[in-house]
Amino acid sequence: MPTPSAAAPRQVLLFSGHLIDAPDRPLPRFPAAKEAAAAQRIAIELERLAAGAADLALTQGAAGGDLLFAEACLARGVPVRLLLPLPEHEFIERSMLPCEDGPRWRARYLALKARLHEAPQVADAVLGPLRPGEDAFERANRWLLDTALAFGATRLRFITLWDGGGGDGPGGTRHMVEAVRRAHGEVRWIDTHTL
Repeated sequence: MPTPSAAAPRQVLLFSGHLIDAPDRPLPRFPAAKEAAAAQRIAIELERLAAGAADLALTQGAAGGDLLFAEACLARGVPVRLLLPLPEHEFIERSMLPCEDGPRWRARYLALKARLHEAPQVADAVLGPLRPGEDAFERANRWLLDTALAFGATRLRFITLWDGGGGDGPGGTRHMVEAVRRAHGEVRWIDTHTL
């Protein structure tokens, strides 16, 4: 966990959002056709926050919202820190490759990673192995939020790309939104239905 210091970021931009839909997803949630609109809305939120080099961005880096957010942050000079719920090869396999055009998302992740000032952190290496019955993605959400809050609750700015529904399993976007709300954080919600 970080320790607050004189060099603490002006604001911590925390992001959680949907993966780009898999081609066989029965009910669309974030179809690939909405990627450009989502990127534009994320850029607008960052502009509203006047995001820049004095800030810090935190996300997992999955295909879809996470990578769009991280790319937009780097374009504005915001340092990005990726906190991975799983070892990188497994994370890519589960959070990129099943999506529509998964290999392209993997290539974007690797290109983004090459531009980061620090390597992505992996939960097991920082937090230790999962406890029995613990979900990796729920733990990663808590880790991301705890990391952001360690800099001070008043610095937290949470952006989410979400359809407002439940997830496909534990630890999804809804879980993160609820965790931020329990911590009394402001939620800046980009509704995928409005893209």
